[in-house]
Amino acid sequence: MALPAPFDRLRLPIIGSPLFIVSGPELVIAQCKAGIIGSFPALNARPSGVLDEWLHQITEELAAHNRDNPDRPAAPYAVNQIVHRSNDRLEEDMEVCAKWQVPMVITSLGAREEVFSAVTKWGGISLHDVINDRFARKAIEKGADGLIPVAAGAGGHAGTQSPFALMQEIRTWFDGLVALSGSIAHGRSVLAAQAMGADFGYIGSAWIATKEANADEAYKQEIVDSKAGDIVYTNLFTGVHGNYLRGSIEKAGLDPENLPESDPSKMNFGSGGNSKAKAWKDIWGSGQGVGVVDAVETVAERVDRLEAEYNAAKAELMEKLDS
Repeated sequence: MALPAPFDRLRLPIIGSPLFIVSGPELVIAQCKAGIIGSFPALNARPSGVLDEWLHQITEELAAHNRDNPDRPAAPYAVNQIVHRSNDRLEEDMEVCAKWQVPMVITSLGAREEVFSAVTKWGGISLHDVINDRFARKAIEKGADGLIPVAAGAGGHAGTQSPFALMQEIRTWFDGLVALSGSIAHGRSVLAAQAMGADFGYIGSAWIATKEANADEAYKQEIVDSKAGDIVYTNLFTGVHGNYLRGSIEKAGLDPENLPESDPSKMNFGSGGNSKAKAWKDIWGSGQGVGVVDAVETVAERVDRLEAEYNAAKAELMEKLDS
C-alpha cells in the first residue's frame, strides 16, 4: 500500500526493530538519520522518568538534522510498548508517548484496544506483533493500524510459521501496513518481503553488531561469528518461546541441546523467567539471519550496504523478468 506521511520519505522500506537493552537514543537517532525507522522498547528507559528524556533527545536531534539536511530528512521513529499485564509502567509510558506524539507505536504481547485508541488520538500509527493469522485478526479488530508478522527465524520472541504462509493468510483479508519479521538482514531479503506483500522489512539482529548499539562487545562479536545453526529456540528464559545465541547459553553453563521447558504462567520479560541466567543480559537474543552479518560497523555503513544489496537485487530481478 502507499505509505502515509511521514513514512513515505524513507530511504529504504525498513524498520529497525526494538531490541531489549540494546536499543537506545544513539542507535535510534543513527537509524533515523540514515533513512530508516528506528525504534526502542519503552522499558529500556530506566527508571521510567528517563523515557521523557530520551524522547526529548530524539525529537531535538532529528529536528536539528532536518533543518540542516532539508534534501534528506530523517525517518520517523517508533516506541515499543509491552502491553502484557505484567508491565506496570504501561499507562505512565503511554502518557509520555502522547506528550511527544510518537509517530509510531509498536505493541507486543497482547492487543489492547485502549492503547491503539490512544495512539490514534494523537495522530500516530500502531503496529502489533503477531505470530499467526488468528492473533492478527484480533489485533485489527481491536484497532491496530498494522501488523508485524513475526515469522520463523526471527530474533527474540519468534513464531514458528513460514513467512510465506503467514503473509499469504494475512493478505487474503488485510490490505493495511505490514512489516515482515524473520531472518531479514540483507537487502535482498527486504525486497523479498515486499514481493510477499509486506510494506517493510523488519530488521533486528543485524543492528546489534553496530557501533551505536548498547550491547556488550562480546555480544556484537558473537553476532558476527554466528550462523543460522547457532540459534536455539526455547521458552526457558522468559516463559515465551524465543531465539537465542547458542554461545551465550553455553557460557551460562547450560546445554543448548537439553534445555528444560519453562512454565509459561511465570513469564518475566525483563529478567530471566524460569532460569538463573537472565534473558537479554546473559542469554543473548538473535534471529537466524545473522549469517550475513560479517563485521561490526556503524549504522550508516550498514544502511549503505543494505541499500546497495537492495538495489542490486531489484536490478537482477528486473533483468530476469525482462529475459
